[in-house]
Amino acid sequence: MTVESTAARKPRRTSGTKRASAKRTPQPKTSEPPLVQLLTPEGERVEHPDYAVDLTPEELRGLYRDMVLTRRFDAEATALQRQGELGLWASLLGQEAAQIGSGRALRDDDYVFPTYREHGVAWCRGVDPTNLLGMFRGVNHGGWDPATNNFHLYTIVIGSQTLHATGYAMGVAKDGADSAVIAYFGDGASSQGDVAESFTFSAVYNAPVVFFCQNNQWAISEPTEKQTRVPLYQRAQGFGFPGVRVDGNDVLACLAVTRSALERARRGEGPTLVEAFTYRMGAHTTSDDPTKYRADEETESWQAKDPILRLRRYLERQGLADEAFFAALEEESETLGKRVRDVVRAMPQPDSLAIFDHVYADGHALVDEERAQFTAYQASFEDAAGEGNGSEGGN
Repeated sequence: MTVESTAARKPRRTSGTKRASAKRTPQPKTSEPPLVQLLTPEGERVEHPDYAVDLTPEELRGLYRDMVLTRRFDAEATALQRQGELGLWASLLGQEAAQIGSGRALRDDDYVFPTYREHGVAWCRGVDPTNLLGMFRGVNHGGWDPATNNFHLYTIVIGSQTLHATGYAMGVAKDGADSAVIAYFGDGASSQGDVAESFTFSAVYNAPVVFFCQNNQWAISEPTEKQTRVPLYQRAQGFGFPGVRVDGNDVLACLAVTRSALERARRGEGPTLVEAFTYRMGAHTTSDDPTKYRADEETESWQAKDPILRLRRYLERQGLADEAFFAALEEESETLGKRVRDVVRAMPQPDSLAIFDHVYADGHALVDEERAQFTAYQASFEDAAGEGNGSEGGN
């Protein structure tokens, strides 16, 4: 991560006094935080004294398949938004290992509270990827039943799902179940009061919840160092429960660390904060332009840590996957992409006037006025298009 230094402010000159010297706020001196890693960017297997994972060749290929198909789905959704089929899309590009690793650590009876970017976790929970797209097209509020997959609907309000997860986990404990709850959020959400409140309640009530923070370095356009003076995982110490930082681009490490945290929760030992140190390779959403606030060199340095590439290197080096496997997966990826396109294009067009329908139970004069204005605004585009089609010449 490229850390930008904070520029000193220009001191103001006051009458009859000397110019004051510029002062910087002293920053805490901290060493590089420990990072749990089991697979290096070069695809070499390493050991960690506290976390281990023993997977069969089939399971390793399964993790690779999960990441490849999740990335293909994500790329297809981004393209569909650019083509006008979706109103917005939040890409997970670069965060596949964090989501697949943590998602595959879950048991069927565990419950997930996502943000709006956990497409890989949804995949692991068996949610049809095409069901994720209706909300972004504006035709539903979430296309799946949360109770079927123990996967809650996407949460747009930043950080609120951590409170929902904490309350649910407190209920799980009162019911005497041995299942666990996991809440996903980003580094930006860690600055929300809701997250701090959820930390407080989960610690005091010893709730069986794992807080999984995907630190992708940028809260929209704000770098992490402008949000916290300590590594995010260390915040857990102030609330009385452990935190751990894991290489978020290492699917094996994410699996091992999340599995350990979930088991700890099931044993009645309370919450854990997992900080998956990763990187958002694309834009925050398709309405964002990351070139305005981050350098190309930073993105390029993270491309070398690509989560899919490092697992492929390992599979090839160990002889655990051959060209036939990769070719078949590529074909499966193409099939998934086509299905996603076909399903989205078969969805109904969103009713743009529906946003006015339920603002008030019995209607309201101001809302009626706003509806009429918006209707006229939309009609102006149709009129302009009609005039353009009827004109002569042009380019």
